[in-house]
Amino acid sequence: MAKKKDIKGTVDVVTLGCSKNLVDSELLMRQFDALGYKVRHDAEKPDGEIVIINTCGFIGDAKEESINTILQFAGRKKKNKTDKLFVMGCLSERYQKELETEIPEVDKYYGKFNYTNILTDLGQEFRADLRNERSLTTPGHYAYIKISEGCNRMCSYCAIPLITGRHRSRKMEDIEEEVRSLVAKGVKEFHFIAQDLSSYGLDKYKALKLPELVERISDIPGVEWIRLHYAYPAQFPYDILRVMRERDNVCKYLDIALQHISDNMLKIMRRNITKEQTYELIRRIREEVPGIHLRTTMLVGHPGETEQDIEEMKEFMKFARFDRLGAFAYSNEEGTHAHEKYEDNIPEEVKQERLNEIMALQQNISAELNQHKVGQELKVMIDRLEGDNFVGRTEFDSPEVDPEVLIPADTEGAKIGEFYTAEIISASEFDLYGK
Repeated sequence: MAKKKDIKGTVDVVTLGCSKNLVDSELLMRQFDALGYKVRHDAEKPDGEIVIINTCGFIGDAKEESINTILQFAGRKKKNKTDKLFVMGCLSERYQKELETEIPEVDKYYGKFNYTNILTDLGQEFRADLRNERSLTTPGHYAYIKISEGCNRMCSYCAIPLITGRHRSRKMEDIEEEVRSLVAKGVKEFHFIAQDLSSYGLDKYKALKLPELVERISDIPGVEWIRLHYAYPAQFPYDILRVMRERDNVCKYLDIALQHISDNMLKIMRRNITKEQTYELIRRIREEVPGIHLRTTMLVGHPGETEQDIEEMKEFMKFARFDRLGAFAYSNEEGTHAHEKYEDNIPEEVKQERLNEIMALQQNISAELNQHKVGQELKVMIDRLEGDNFVGRTEFDSPEVDPEVLIPADTEGAKIGEFYTAEIISASEFDLYGK
């Protein structure tokens, strides 16, 4: 381990959970960087004078990972290997009092929105002029852009509104300023993220403004790809489909979490949409944006779910043929509508069986869809060099969650962070192989 005199002024930030948390970490890191600290993110051996853990509190597994990480660093602090230990993010937003009692070794807990107080508690000053600047932890050619925070959709199973509060859109001007700053640093690809993209603008502008925002950002020189994550199916902003169709730098890609399909479950889960409306939504998206790739998530094992509901989900998947699909088992989150109203009476092994069935079906669909790309020429962004291959993505692939394109490392002239046209020569269930 480094000696104390070598790590003075070093801040280690550990981020757990989703890309929205990552953006918060990057904003805080920029502040520390401007103050002259040496800042590291998810270091292999975090041994800084100050350690900040940005936690996730979405479902049981995420909460367990966050708690174990806090305990790990609390143990280091007991041994005087860390001077200051701070915890921020979703878990401490939701369980601050309990954490203060159970893990007192942490110097201070912060929530999801007051984490900049870490600076003032260290005797430093928050730089308001840097409020839209971040120290990127992603490769220099892409970045996540958080366009709103919070969620007004009170789905039965979801604790996010309990953590983040009501939906709050950022000003378009602030988002534009942030994107222009990142373009100037070489960023080419922008992933729009929010708990609910569909509602962007309703609170601030009294209208669905996602289409206008995307158009304004797509007009900025240097923005090569814009990708949309976490749209909500009810009150969907259909004009965004026109923008996708008309704008070459808006990826034909949409991440829209549907969660279920049977009317029985959509009603129990308080999704404010019907089975028929969901089918029509998918038809319209595919008709208006030919070639679009859709990512969704499905939730299994919610109280009230039957085998018939799972069969309806499978039929829907065969109809929609999602290009990417993730699934997770119901987690009984305290404070949610489902926790208060229903007994979590579906056995864990049944939840897992249903999850396995859904993912096995999707694996076959994904393999068939990937095979259809063999022989095509696709625009590919190179993300990194790994072993014998450059690893890239098409406009239909988001980092870390979607298939990748593997191109031989000895390809002449290929560089990380650049776009190329690649011929797809073969495919597996999860990856494409190109030249």
